[in-house]
This record gives sequence, C-alpha cells and structure tokens, in this order.
Amino acid sequence: MLTYTIRRLILSVPVLLFIALIIFLLLQLAPGDPMAQVPLTVPPEVKQKMREALGLGAPWYIQFWKWLVQMFWIEPMVFIDWLTNHSSLLGWLPNTDFYTPCGPAVDGPCDLRVISWQTRSPVMDIIIQRMPQTLWVVGLAYVVAFFIAIPIGIYSAYKQYSAFDQAGTFITMIGFSVPPFFTGPLLIVIFSVYLGWFPSIYDTTHVVNDWESFVVQLKQMIMPVMVLALQVTAQISRFMRASMLDNLKQDYVRTARAKGLPERVVLLVHVLRNSMIAVVTVVALAIPGIFGGSIITERVFKVNGIGDALIGALFASDMPMVMTLTFIFAFLIVMANIIADVLYGVLDPRIRYD
Repeated sequence: MLTYTIRRLILSVPVLLFIALIIFLLLQLAPGDPMAQVPLTVPPEVKQKMREALGLGAPWYIQFWKWLVQMFWIEPMVFIDWLTNHSSLLGWLPNTDFYTPCGPAVDGPCDLRVISWQTRSPVMDIIIQRMPQTLWVVGLAYVVAFFIAIPIGIYSAYKQYSAFDQAGTFITMIGFSVPPFFTGPLLIVIFSVYLGWFPSIYDTTHVVNDWESFVVQLKQMIMPVMVLALQVTAQISRFMRASMLDNLKQDYVRTARAKGLPERVVLLVHVLRNSMIAVVTVVALAIPGIFGGSIITERVFKVNGIGDALIGALFASDMPMVMTLTFIFAFLIVMANIIADVLYGVLDPRIRYD
C-alpha cells in the first residue's frame, strides 16, 4: 500500500504540470485585458510600462516558467521562513532566511512572489487570508451533508419503496436539479426578507468571543451551509442507497442472517462496510466539487472566501490569481482521487495494490 501511494504521488507531478499548462494556455486565449480598468487619462507609454512591469510583454512560455518558479520554489521558501520564524508549531527551530523580498533596500538578486494584478499583493497571502472563511462554510456543509446522507441512504435501502424512500428520492431529485444560484436567493427571500430569521449577508469581520456572538455566527452560517449541503446530501444518499441495495442481495448477507446474527449487526457491520467502498469515490470527489459550488454561494451571500476572490479576479482579468486558484482546485481533485484509491484497500481487504 505504501509503495502504491508513493508511486501515485510521483505520477501526479507530471499530471499537475500538464493541468497547469492547459489552464495557463486557456487563460492566455481568454478575452480581457488587465489594463482595461486603468483610467483613460493615463498616457499609452505609461500603460506600456505597466504591462512590462506585470510581465505581459514576455512570450507565453517565459510567463509560464516564471509562474512555475514562483509557485513551486519561491512560495515554499516563504512558507518555510514563516514556519521557522513565526509559527508556534516549528518556531523552536533555527530561523531560516531563504526568501529575499524585492524592494528598493535590496541590492542584488531577490525573489518575486506571485503578485495579483488587481491588488498588487502576493496571491498566496490573499488566499490564506480568505481560506478560513471558505473552510468554515464548506467544511461545516460537508460534515452536515455526510452525517445526514449516510443514515438516509441506509434506511432508504432497508425500507425500499416505503414512504420514507419515496420522499427521500423526491428530495434528492430536487437537490440534484436545483443549482446554488437559485437556492441561495430563494433562501434569502424566504428566511431573510419574509421571516427575518437569518442575515442575508455573511459578515466576515464578525468575532466570536461570547455566547451571543456565537449565536450570531451560527445564524449567518446556516443559509450558505444549507445551500452547499443540499447537493452533497442528495448525491451521497443516492449512492449510499444504491450500494446498500446491491450488497443486501449478496450471499454473505443471507449467510450472516442464517447464522442468527442480529439485523443491526448485519446492516451496520457487514453490509455498511462493503457499501462504503463505492461511496468513498463520491465522498472524496465531492470535496473539490463543493469548493466549486462555494464559488457561487460565496458570491450570493457575500462570503469573503476564495470563491468570491476567483469571481472578482475573473472580472478584473487578474490572471495570476485565477491561475493559482484554478490550479489549487485541480490539485484537490487529483489528491481526492489518490485518497479514494487508497481507502479502497483500507475498506476492502481483498484489494491489494502491491
């Protein structure tokens, strides 16, 4: 298993590089100019110097190579310096000084990070600042969806064609069919405008320091979490039901029942473990998928997360920000596939990779 995991991680490197190249080329072909938002009063020669400062005058392969160096060499150096200089986890190590920031005080070679064309700030700093908001909403939505979908799928399979199963099928069809850009405004109209229960805008500056502030935080998270959890719950519960139905017909289930094992043990020990093998793929691939859904949800509820940053960067033609965020999403998908393959062997002893 360890050998297989290492081999998959090594093979994922050229895959990610190829994905990065495709993303870069597509962004090069996309319409839009970062100088379009510059005021018309700026002279053309000043605009040209601004374009050269952003690296837009270089050939595409030079720009791509510079992004690779900045992303996979300079940014790790910045991260290592932060770990040894400022973090509480590894702050006891000797301070490193790998990264040399560029500036007027630097005389000699320096390291330029991936800079956002829109904000003129390092892209990774912006992502790190916005990531906690996304993880709070997306992470909670995923946990809620998982703990709701698994019991629904198990009970729907055990009580096939019952009223509960039919109601679950109807609700999951709605969850599959209705996109977040519809459910988001619908929940705002119902729960914010008419009922006034929850705020329509997510306040990212809110600080939780007592019980009342915790209640406020909980109220503003309910609607975006509901929107994201709806689709994931529908997906996981349907796959859980189908997998349970398939395993309930197997010979080992009849054998376990013939031995006199309690029905609860048959379902939750034997059938559930084998059924989770098929569900693992859905659960693992839903993680990057729900980040994609958060792009629209964050825009609807004004959550200051990475999804909202991606939409803003697309409107501003901020290629470094768009390139970095889309590559992060691609990285999540590749890693989710590797994790799913490894979990197959954990759940099913018959599966061997070595």
